[in-house]
Order: sequence, then structure tokens, then C-alpha cells
Amino acid sequence: MIIGNESRRLLVLIILLLTIQLRVNSVIGLCELSFIDSNKLYNFSLASPLPRFPHGVLSEDGFYKVMVNKTVLWFQDCGGPSRCGMECSALVSKNVGGYQVCTTIGHVSSTNVSVSDEQNPYKGVIVRMSSIVKQQNCSLSVSIFCDSTGVQGPDSMEILGTCDYATVLRHPSGCATIISFHKRGFGWFGTLMIIIVCLFGAYLLAGAVYRFFFLGIRGIEAIPNLDFWASLPHRTQSFFSSLMLKFRGHSAGYRNSYSPVNF
Repeated sequence: MIIGNESRRLLVLIILLLTIQLRVNSVIGLCELSFIDSNKLYNFSLASPLPRFPHGVLSEDGFYKVMVNKTVLWFQDCGGPSRCGMECSALVSKNVGGYQVCTTIGHVSSTNVSVSDEQNPYKGVIVRMSSIVKQQNCSLSVSIFCDSTGVQGPDSMEILGTCDYATVLRHPSGCATIISFHKRGFGWFGTLMIIIVCLFGAYLLAGAVYRFFFLGIRGIEAIPNLDFWASLPHRTQSFFSSLMLKFRGHSAGYRNSYSPVNF
């Protein structure tokens, strides 16, 4: 079967679109954080588009740049295609002997998102990315603080060790979406009912499997104690009917015990 040029182009276009969509979804999933605190659900979605920032926290230029003395830091939160390479998410350049030496200090696969302040979860998150360079652990921690007014920074960076860096970025994407709810558990009665229902279901399933495979009973007859379950609605109705008759009989007896009094 010979595929024409138009069909080949269409197939290549579909594969390309699926690849791009898969990468975008992986970036969005990488930059999400949800947790519950004090009956509130906090949801951070750093790569989700905002009205003023269609790329979320991702830099529209492809990377953020910070320069301190002779050290230059490039990074892109959450990584993604066309952002510091396909897998690189942070890069640092140092002047060594008159030459600029670049070192990858963060990869997309090693990105981790955590809340910056557990006492004040709305404050923002910390995006930490790491890399192993020449048997040395390197990392970059970007504190993304909530600022609904706009983007500020990064203006400076802090060198924490030989290959560990930190910087601060204020961005609307650092603001969490908060959903308040009230915790209402099942309680002991609800838990008991769930256990009873689960045990009953396990009993029916085990009995049906045994009767079907070992006794060779087919169809609806494989249900254990089928006669009892079929008569259960009638028995329940008879029980409540007799109970109502007894109740009415007692009520009539109480009414008849009072005799009219003639004055």
C-alpha cells in the first residue's frame, strides 16, 4: 500500500502535535502542588495560563537571567521545550581563567515543588531542581512568592555552597487557588455499615464463584441462598405488617380501657 505525500504530511503533523501536547501536559503536571490544611484545599498550578500571563510562571523569553559579579544564572521553572534545552532547566556560567564555563545545575526530571511556609501556605512555593555534575550534587531553589500585582525579579541570587544556588521570584502564579470545605467523616455507624456491606458482597461473590466452578451451577442459581434472598422482600413486608397490626391493637386497647363518665 503506497501512501501519498499528503497522507504522509498529515501523519507527520499529527505525530508532531501529539508530541507537543504530551510535553506541555508533562510540564503542567510537573508544576502542580495540592494539599489540605485547616479544612482548605490549596492548589498551585504554576504552568497554567493566566489572563496577563498565558505561559504561567514560564518566562516568555525562554529563560530567566540573574547576574551577580561574574556568575550568570539562567533558569526556567518547570522546564519544557525551547526552555534551556529539552531537559535542562537551570544553567550557571562562571568565569574560570578568563573563560566562561557553563554547568547544568537542574534537570526537568529532578524538579520538586514544595510549599515555602507551612504556617502560611498562601505565601508561595519553592521549586527545586538538581543535577549531578562530576560526582557533585548541584541545585537551584527558586522561591516563587504570591504577588497578584505582577512579576518582580529575579534580581539577585544566593550561593549556598560550591554548587547550590537560590533566588526569589514574585509572580501571580505563586498564588494558590483555595477551596474551603468542612470535614465530615462517616463516623462509627457509617464505617460499620461499609464493613457490613463489603462483607456481604464478599460472601455473595465467594459463594457464587464456588457454586459456579465447583458445583457446576449456572445462571442466577449460582447465587448462594437464592430462595432466602428472593423471599426477603416478602418477609420484610410481613414483619412490618404484623408490627403495625400489633401497634394498632395496643392503641385500640388503650382507647377501650377508658369508659365514659356520666355526670
